[in-house]
Amino acid sequence: MRASVRRPRLLAAATLAIAALTLTACDKGEGVREEGAASQSAEPALSSAPEKPTAKPDGPAASKAPGGTGKGEGRASTPAKATDPNAPANRVPCTADNTRITAAPVSRPLNHMLLTITNTGSKMCDLKGYPIVKFEGAQSVPPVMEATKPQAVTSLAPGKEGYAAVILSAGDGSGGEGRTVQSLEIGFQGSDKMAEATLQAKGVHIDDSLRVSYWVTTVEDALS
Repeated sequence: MRASVRRPRLLAAATLAIAALTLTACDKGEGVREEGAASQSAEPALSSAPEKPTAKPDGPAASKAPGGTGKGEGRASTPAKATDPNAPANRVPCTADNTRITAAPVSRPLNHMLLTITNTGSKMCDLKGYPIVKFEGAQSVPPVMEATKPQAVTSLAPGKEGYAAVILSAGDGSGGEGRTVQSLEIGFQGSDKMAEATLQAKGVHIDDSLRVSYWVTTVEDALS
């Protein structure tokens, strides 16, 4: 009986020793974690319900700001701009009907006369080319001096002036004997109607060297 009793006691003691060794290994980190300790490498818990993707608006509405309208929508229409009086469509040719012309000899240069034209109309007018000068009894009109041609057509706003010069005679007598005239008419490129320009009471002396300049915007350019 004593031998049988000792054997179970020895087995129990061995079992307790093995359990103690196992717990010691756990304390040293040999592959077993303490109960309740959180693992740093553990993955976070998944949500119980899947997250729904945010819907994106399609079509023209996508470009609209909250509470607003799309580009160009809902804006007041831009009022029409005032008509530009300088636009080509709103300009007219300068003619005998919308201008006034004066003619006066000048002291310098010698034997020159200055033509001054004023826009008496209500629209911008264009002075094309050069004046068609016709003195009393003339059978032809004098040629233009090409060197006086401006870079652009001379245009006159209402009330503004343009200018041209007339070489009346040659100072060295190369233009012939010449004559004195009392009247002058001025024509315009593209028009058959002539405008009368009053001369000084004693008239002006002209000869065959008559020449005219192009219409320009300043007195200096006309007489240079």
